[in-house]
Amino acid sequence: MRVNQAISSRVIQEAEIIAGTGATVRQTARLLGISKSTVHKDMETRLPTLSPPLAKEVAAVFARNKAERHLRGGEATRRRYAEKRHE
Repeated sequence: MRVNQAISSRVIQEAEIIAGTGATVRQTARLLGISKSTVHKDMETRLPTLSPPLAKEVAAVFARNKAERHLRGGEATRRRYAEKRHE
């Protein structure tokens, strides 16, 4: 497999995970063993040229995740302090 083909297949794989599961950039990066920066660059710059319809789906998931991230952060803080209380 050529390098460009490997990158293209990785980008499509990342996009399918994000669009299919609603995963965040961090979750996707952790799942595939790559950096968040790589996932973000792939989704923002490479995916629109490879698959515009899939890029729109991913953009919608990113918009939803961005709108919800303050809730996830608050929940993480709540869990952290709850764990400290039980120690």
